[in-house]
Order: sequence, then structure tokens, then C-alpha cells
Amino acid sequence: MDAYSELESMILELLKAERMSIFQRRLQHQDLVARFKTGKETKEIKVPISPLSIAGYVALSQLPLIINDPYDSFELTNIHPRLRFADKFDKNSTFKTQNILCVPILNAGVMMGVLQIINKQSGSFDDTDLKTAEQLADKIGAKFRFELGGTSAPFDYLVHLDKISERNLKELTESSNDHRQLVQRLQSEQRISDEHIGTALSVHFQVPFIGYLPDKYHLYQSDSKLNSSYLKRNCVAVVADANENIIVLMAEPNNAALLMEIERALGIDSYEIAVGIPNQILQYLGEGTGGGAPGEMNEILDEIGTSAEESDESVDELSDDAPAVVRLVSRILHDAKRLNASDIHIDPEKSGPTRVRMRVDGVCRDINQVPASHHNAVIARIKIMSNLNIAEKRVPQDGKLAFRMGGQLVEVRVATIPTVAGEGVVMRILASGGAMPIDKMNVAPSNRRRLEEMIKKPHGILLVVGPTGSGKTTTLHAILGYLNTPEKKIWTAEDPVEITQAGLQQVQVSPKIGFTFANALRAFLRADPDIILIGEMRDKETAHAGIEASLTGHLVLSTLHTNSAPETITRLLDLGLDPVNFSDACVGILAQRLIRTLCPDCKEEYTATDDEYNFIKRQYGEEYLDELGIQGKPTLCRGKGCETCGDTGYKGRTGVHELLGMTPELRSLVYKESSVSEMKDQAMKDGMRTLVQDAIYKVIKGDTDIAQVQILGGD
Repeated sequence: MDAYSELESMILELLKAERMSIFQRRLQHQDLVARFKTGKETKEIKVPISPLSIAGYVALSQLPLIINDPYDSFELTNIHPRLRFADKFDKNSTFKTQNILCVPILNAGVMMGVLQIINKQSGSFDDTDLKTAEQLADKIGAKFRFELGGTSAPFDYLVHLDKISERNLKELTESSNDHRQLVQRLQSEQRISDEHIGTALSVHFQVPFIGYLPDKYHLYQSDSKLNSSYLKRNCVAVVADANENIIVLMAEPNNAALLMEIERALGIDSYEIAVGIPNQILQYLGEGTGGGAPGEMNEILDEIGTSAEESDESVDELSDDAPAVVRLVSRILHDAKRLNASDIHIDPEKSGPTRVRMRVDGVCRDINQVPASHHNAVIARIKIMSNLNIAEKRVPQDGKLAFRMGGQLVEVRVATIPTVAGEGVVMRILASGGAMPIDKMNVAPSNRRRLEEMIKKPHGILLVVGPTGSGKTTTLHAILGYLNTPEKKIWTAEDPVEITQAGLQQVQVSPKIGFTFANALRAFLRADPDIILIGEMRDKETAHAGIEASLTGHLVLSTLHTNSAPETITRLLDLGLDPVNFSDACVGILAQRLIRTLCPDCKEEYTATDDEYNFIKRQYGEEYLDELGIQGKPTLCRGKGCETCGDTGYKGRTGVHELLGMTPELRSLVYKESSVSEMKDQAMKDGMRTLVQDAIYKVIKGDTDIAQVQILGGD
């Protein structure tokens, strides 16, 4: 209190005022405590953070106020309809409040208290006084944060708890778009529990943390103007406990403007504020976001393990809809989507637990294990979700399932395969969302120029070829996105429709009912198209129909499973296509693969070794080496390995391309049905560069390393 006396006299002298009060926020409460000295007696008064008092309003709005006459009700209601001046202190003494300067005490954006200065000795408070008071409030805020044990950023306390390193937290914060995404990444990538995240938020924002406890809290029912979409968008839930005490649960309780809007809409005098985790707030609002606690997978597996220990005999009869199994399958699907996996493999073992693996960036990773005793229940659950026959375990089955994550529908293709150890399942997560822009495809400039020339032709056939999972559909939709203008009518037949684009008429084929690619293509020709996309030329009939369509004035795009562009020509001729018709119709063939790219966080430059330089010269061809623009040994990149990439040195994938264009010289070779090597030599003279050459170009560019070229086939 002695320090307060010194501070009081200094501030009053500085601002030429008669009295002051410093209100401090009460730890984990929605009120302020003011300590002031009257004679020898110290009184403590509590003020709610609400518009019912001047200090309470400033704390709520986090905005400074100058009140010229606190007894002027018109002046107060202009600020807020329910703003009142507590004049009881004036009534109990000879002192009269004439004017007030009140500023919030903030630190790191969090409200810590209020500084209230009363009665300017001459005239009224002005902007200079306001600026001085705000500077004083800054200094007091730092002290209050230390006293209250707050942190300077929302998740700093996680570093104190040793749940994440300072460096990792900084990287996550900088690379996350918003608070909601950052929380999700702390859950999924760092596996930090909701409880620890909640504690960190509570320490920072100085309000209690409330998790999703539907038995303890329920949505508060009121006649307010707060609709569900507004609350979901702002990540706010107004809940009440068993005694109907109202709590405003917010993801970011320091958002004063949002809090003021909610306060106005609710029109209530008394409520508490708490902080929540975004996906749990949405659960109160009735939306299953598929977020789930990061530790949930371990909890489910522990639960399953416990039940297996309790009853070894009865596990085969374990119901496929047992809560733990349902949650386990849901967790596997959500984790796969979060990791950006392309496939999920559930592999039974003859002796030992079932392995759950996921293919991320083209490489399979072990994710977790399921007790062998619960394998059948997990498979049965997946079959039910996919509408497959759960009784049939002897033959392979195919199906589809869908689940929601973050409000987005994710489709999954399911294949069951009987093995000697039991039924295995492979689930392919289908791409969702819009098309990738052609600029993001990382096509080499020469290939990009030639590709644009090909697709601008009014008719012809362009084939994108490569093995399964090489990004053919992504490329075709990027090309369609480039061509998709109002004057073009575009029809697509796909199995399944993964990527959707506005302006396209997209059709899902269904061979089971006789609606094949060939049938769809014939139907399209009656629908006045300019451009047609056929998902795949699986057979002679579809290939013939595609050639006919291209010769009758349509641009046809399609895919084929072949290894290289020249090889595609011989494959189609082997299907029985007329060489003259095909060579006239074909405008180009784009072969592609996906290779892993270096992690941007840990890649480093170095000078190529003699062996690497000789490898580049041999694989690219010395006659073409000038195209790479290298003088002597080139500077290459390699990944050191860091936490971001799981110490692999790689993060993400990019395409490598081999673009064959149909020229008069190549046409004459097609007429003669020449060998693949002859057609390849001619294509190279015409400007084609092989997949390995394109990969080397991307090594020189710094996207990938020599090891990826060797995997691709360079020796």
C-alpha cells in the first residue's frame, strides 16, 4: 500500500487531478477489484466487467473514455444505453465527481485492469491527458501480468510445460492462418491434449477454461438475435450451468468488439467469460467437426486393449458398433485427412496386432496398431460404412464411404481383400475441392509453352499418361481450369468425380448399370460440347469413340496407364486403332510422375560432387546440357531433416513431365507403326524431354535431389 501511495501522488501530480483508482482484474473472474485509501482505512470494492459502471464498461470494451459530466445521463447513454455512474460513493462523502478519465490496462492484448483518474483540477481532461494515462497503463499492465502469472502469447505456457519447443511453436504460429488452425495443428501435429491447450489459453487470457462437458453445461436458451451461423463463424457459444449461470464461451476472449456485440444482443447484466477450444465450442453449437482430442487415438486403443484383456474368449463377438471401434475408425479417417494421406492400409498379421499404415507423399508410414482381437470388428465397421456385405469374407469387395471433417465432405474409395491372415482393407482418400491452377503445376517453361499451344487447338485428343496415383486427374482439371471460359461448353465423364469446377457439366459413370465411358462419350456428342474429358481409355471401344469425337471437331482429354509418352502410341495401336486416324487426331501426350520435394525449412545448398555432375551429364545428355544453364559443377540442394518433415528431408510432392507433340515427322513414323525407340528419338528432336531429364531440371532448380531421380529410373 505504501507503493500505491507513492504511485498515486505521482500520477495525480502528472495529470493535475484530485483522485484516482487502479482496478485490477480478479484472477479467473469477470470482475475488477479497486483498492483506494480513505484516511487510515483501506476499502476494497468489486466492480463487474459490464456496462453498468464506467470502469466496468472500459474493461469490457477495452476502449478509453473521457466523461465530462458523469451525472449527465444523456452523455452516458450516448456511449452505451445501459451505462451508469455509481454515485453512491459521492453520496456517502462530501466529495463530488465532476469529470473522469478512464483507460484500460492491457498487456499482450489481454485486459488486466482499469486506471481511473477523477476531477481535473482546472478544466476537463484532454487528448494529452489521455495519451499520458495510456502510457502509465502500459507500465502498470506489465506489472499486473507478472502478478497474475500471465503469458505474452496464447500458447507460451505449453513451452513452460515442455509440451513443445519454443522454435516449433514459433514456426507453427508463423505458418498458421489463424487461431483456429493453430489450435488444430497443436492437436494433430504436436499431439498436445485439449487439457494442456486449455490451460495455456486460460493462463494467457486470464479467464477459466471450459472443455466440452455436455453433462455440466448446456446451450443457454434466450430470445437474443444471436443466430447459429454467427456464433459458429465467430467461434462463440453462450452456455449455462445447472444453476442457469450464464457463461460466454469464446475461442479468443480478448476480442472486445465481438464481446460487446454479444453483450448487446444478449441484453443481460450478469455473466461470466470463459475460453474454449474451437472444435469443442462448435460441439456445443451442435456441429461435429471431426477434430477430436489429439490423445484420443491412444485413449481408444487403451480402451480396446483393456476390453481385450478382460475377455479373450468373447472378443470375436465384439460388436462392430461398439463405441470404441466406431471412434477408432473415425479417428483413423480423420488422422489420414489431416496428414494429407492418399491411402490408408489396414493390414492383418498372422501373429501379432493389425498394422494401420498411411501413404503420405507417396511413402507408406506406420501410424499405429490395433489389437488382433479387434481386427474383425474394425473391418466390419468399415464395411457397414461402405455398404458392403459383412458376412462375405472370401472374395474382394469394392465400395465407397464418406465422412465430414471441418464441415467438408470427404469421400473414400474402399477395397477389401481376403488374405491368409484375415481381411485386409485399403482406403483411397479422394481429392476434394477445386482444381489446381495450371501455374502451380511446376511445369518447365518449354513444356508449358508447348502444352498451351496444344490445348488451344479447337479439336484433337490430348492424353495424360502415367501409373495410378501420378496426378493425372489433377493435371487434367488444371488444364480444364485454364480452358474453362463462358464461351466453352465442357462435359466430363469420370469415375469417380473427385475435383469439381463451376462451369463444367460433370458426370459420374457407373459400369455396373452399363453406363460406361464409351456410352457417356456418345451421349456427350449429342449435347453440343466444345471440350470433352473422358476419365480413362480403359478399352478399345472407349479409345475408338474418343478418336471419333476428336475427328468430328471436339477437343478430347483423357488418361491412360502407360509408362512413357512414346509407349502410349504403340499401346493404342495394339488396341486396334487405325494409325492414320490416331496420328491425325492426337495433338499431344503428356506422361507424368510425382516425386518428393525437399523440405523448405531444412534444405541447404551445396556444390555437386564429381559423381553427381557425371550423373547429370549422362542422364540429361551432353548435347542438351546447355539448356540447364550450368557452368561447371552446379549448386544443388539437399534436405538435412528437421521436425517439420519428420527428419526425412522431404515435404510434399511435385510433378515431372514428358510432353510429346505430334509433328509431321512423327506422324509418318506412326503411319509406319515404327518402334518405340524410333518414335522417342524423333520426339526428342521435336522438343520432348524425358521424365528423367525433367526431374534433373527440377534438381538444378532446387526442388528435389538426385536420389529422387534415381528412384524415377535414372541409373
